[in-house]
Amino acid sequence: MSKRHSAKYKLDRVMGENLWGRAKSPVNKRSYGPGQHGQRRKSKVSDFGIQLKAKQKLKGYYGNITEKQFSAIYDEAGRRKGNTSENLIGLLESRLDALVYRAKFVPTVWAARQFVSHGHVTVDGKKVDIGSYRVKPGQVVEIKEKSRNMALVLEAQQSSERDVPDYLEQGDRGFSVRYVRVPELSDVPYPVKMEPNLVVEYYSS
Repeated sequence: MSKRHSAKYKLDRVMGENLWGRAKSPVNKRSYGPGQHGQRRKSKVSDFGIQLKAKQKLKGYYGNITEKQFSAIYDEAGRRKGNTSENLIGLLESRLDALVYRAKFVPTVWAARQFVSHGHVTVDGKKVDIGSYRVKPGQVVEIKEKSRNMALVLEAQQSSERDVPDYLEQGDRGFSVRYVRVPELSDVPYPVKMEPNLVVEYYSS
C-alpha cells in the first residue's frame, strides 16, 4: 500500500484543483504548487504531460492505489467489451473502499480503506476487509452494528460536502447501501473534471 496519509492534500496543490471538494483543501487558499518552486510561472505542457496529469489525478483521487494496481485495473478495462475509459471508471467505482466512501460511511477515501481493512464492513452479511474487493451490482454493503457510533461515521453522515450518488440505494438509516448498477463517467460525482480518455491515451502511447 502506498503511504501518503500525512500529505493527502499535497496532490491538490500539485494538480491545482480541489480533488475531493473538501473545505480543508489548501487549494482554497493557495492555488500554486507545493514546495519552494511552487509559484514559478508554468511552462507549456506537452501532450504526454497532459495525459500523465490526467492519470495521476484519477489514480490519486482513489487514495492509496499503487501504480501497479492502477495499471492492472486499466489492463482489465481494456480487455472488457465496450469503451475502455468507461470500463475503467466502472472498475474503480466498484471497489469496496470506493463504495464505502461514496456511501458516506466515512469522510475521506483514506479513511474508507482503513475502515474496510479494520473489519467494520460487510458485503451481503459477510465481513470483507479488502479495500480492492470488487462489489457486484445487487450486493449490499453495510456497516457492522457495533461500528455505527464511531466518530468518523457520524462525521461523514452529517457532512454536507457531498451526496450519495443514485447508483447506490440507501437503507437502514444510512448504514447500508445496495450497489444498484455500475456507473458511467457522467454518473460519478467527481468534484473536478476527470478525463479517463486521456488515461487511455497515456497507456496506449
